[in-house]
Order: sequence, then structure tokens, then C-alpha cells
Amino acid sequence: MSKTILAILEQGRFPEAVTRRAAQIAKLYDCKLDLVLSDPTIGLLRNRYMISGDSKQIADNVRLAQQEELERLASTVSGQGLEVQTDVIKDRPASDAIIARALETQPLFVVKGTEYHSPAERARITFGDWQLIRKLDYPLWLVKPDDWDEHPVIIAAVDPMHPHDEQNLLTRAIIDLAKSVADKAAGKLLLLHTYESMEEVSEYAKFAFKPLKVPVAELEGKMRDEHQARLASLAATEDIDTAAVNLLPGRTREILPAFARSHNASVVVMGAVARTGLKRRMIGSTAEHVIDHVPCDILIARG
Repeated sequence: MSKTILAILEQGRFPEAVTRRAAQIAKLYDCKLDLVLSDPTIGLLRNRYMISGDSKQIADNVRLAQQEELERLASTVSGQGLEVQTDVIKDRPASDAIIARALETQPLFVVKGTEYHSPAERARITFGDWQLIRKLDYPLWLVKPDDWDEHPVIIAAVDPMHPHDEQNLLTRAIIDLAKSVADKAAGKLLLLHTYESMEEVSEYAKFAFKPLKVPVAELEGKMRDEHQARLASLAATEDIDTAAVNLLPGRTREILPAFARSHNASVVVMGAVARTGLKRRMIGSTAEHVIDHVPCDILIARG
């Protein structure tokens, strides 16, 4: 794997902030910076269905504007002692072109901006962010436009009881990435695991088995003890201070964004699980909601 940070810049997704963050990461990891403007406009204008004689001139004008914008963005970080190279991706779909570029450069991280996605956008099979999460083989760093604190808080969101990660391979990948970022940035690492409480589970049980009385308090205690033991074992194995370990009952989609806000986090590290028998990683509705509502950067580890 090369010492390269591949930064994907998109108009309308705060390219200046993405450029700054990518340069910050490149400096932390002593990497060169590959700034790539993703804009398939030219590819569309040169489509064989575009029969207007003006389309070539329009494409040339767009290409010139793209190059000027890319050079402007590169100039904002070129004085930081970084080796910076630039390029434009014009192929469609953009997610496939980004993946092809990553395979070519083998980056340490792929960095790009992200923002809130409506349910309709999440439902589109070609939507770029979700395609990258599912198919990209390199850690994906999704940037939101807020600046980091001087000593950033890095949250490793883990599930040591995940049925598709029985050997904790993804969990360890999440922790390794979070430790690495916290160490490089002189930050603070927090370990977070959430679990659905028995009160919430029993609400479903009431609908499904109305005559059944669920012993909520007893089961709640056993469940918490089991999760606590598994999380404590993981923290000990990974040499994480007990003061940094957090176990909270509730739905991840609600707890994680609130936890990140309350701790003024700069990065949340989470994982995309590779399901047995499937070529693509899966990311469910909970993770989609979390990515949309977490107020800081999200770093997707690979498992």
C-alpha cells in the first residue's frame, strides 16, 4: 500500500474543507496528497447521444474551468510541505471511477465529503457514498466541514458481539484505525458499544406474544453483564484504559450521534461488514442513519 491520501473533491460538497482535511491527514501520516476532482460533466457532454455541434466547445470550457478550480484548491495547501498531484475524474458512474483510481494508487485513505442524504437518495442503487462503502477496499474517510479541536476526540464504535464478526476482525480493525488517528493527532480515544435494552425488546414481544409476560428486569441485568464482560475483555486485549470504555443501552442510531455531540468528537470510526457468501459489504439502515446524523467525520474500517 502506497503512502498516498486520495482526496475526492466534488463541487457542492465543500471541496475546500475536504482539501484541508486531506492535507491534514497527509501531514499526520507523512503521505503525499492526490487531489482528484470528480466531475463527470465532460463524460456526459461527450456522450454519443449529444448531437449538438456546440457540445465539444462546452466540454472544452468545462474542462478548463475544472482544471482552474483544481489548481486553486491545490494552491491552498501547497505551501504546507506536501507533495501534491492533481487530476480530474470524468467517467460515469463516479463511484466506479473512484474505485478504479483507488486500485491504481492503493491509498492509505480515500477522503471525500459527505452530507445528509434523503431516504430517496439512499434508495438509489448508484448513489456514490453507499457504493463506495460497499465496494471500496480501502478505508473511507467521510469528511464533514467542521474543523478539529487541537486534541481531537476519536470514537471507536464497536460491537464485540456482532454475529458476522465472531473473531472480532472488524472490531480490531476499527480499534487499530482509531488508535492510529488518536496517536497521530495527539487526540483522545473513546471506545463505545451500544446494545438494545430489554425494555425496547420487550415492546416488540408484547405485540408478537401478547399472553407472554417478559421478565424485563432479570433479562436486562443478564444482558448488560454479558455485554459488559465482552467489552471489558476486548478493552483489556486491546490495552484500552477502562476510563475510555463506554457501554450504553439503546439504539445505535440514536446513541452514537448523541454521544459524538456530547463529547465534541472529531472522528467516529465504524465498520462495514463483509457478509459470508456476498461480494459486497453490507451497511444497514442503522449505519446509514448514523452516517447522516453524526456531526463529525466518519472513518469506515474494512472487514
